[in-house]
Amino acid sequence: MKRTITLLVSAAAALVAAAVGSAATAGGYLPGYGTKSVAPGPASALVGVGSSRFGRILVDGRGHTLYLFERDKRTASTCYGACATYWPPLTTTAKPQAGRRIMAGKLGTTKRRDGRLEVTYNGHPLYTFVADTKRGDTKGQDLNQFGGGWYVLSTRGVKIERGS
Repeated sequence: MKRTITLLVSAAAALVAAAVGSAATAGGYLPGYGTKSVAPGPASALVGVGSSRFGRILVDGRGHTLYLFERDKRTASTCYGACATYWPPLTTTAKPQAGRRIMAGKLGTTKRRDGRLEVTYNGHPLYTFVADTKRGDTKGQDLNQFGGGWYVLSTRGVKIERGS
């Protein structure tokens, strides 16, 4: 019993140390992107700016590329089921937060069929791509999957096609 408690306390301490260490390392910036982030609440999604071979693009709070899906109609998402498995929507339970160089007035949300709120930018629902495993990956750019094209977004909130 004493050994189990010791293991649980050690595991909890390691998790706390990792969280504090990563927050201190990040220093409020998305490393590698030069973007000062707004410290969002735990349920709030952050949209920031990252540098890529396509220029400045939208990224989430982890620095992962955000995409639009051409099949979406206005602010309504059409990506569900298997689509949402490969293209997870950026969801939030609070007002999304705008990082530096993000126009807060372009941020919004749309309600998904399951009731969750998906973050939108300039009217486009936002998604990540499962094959983008590290900051700066843009492996989803110009793919045609689930009935439509997928594109990175500029800071103005429009798709970027060049360099595809």
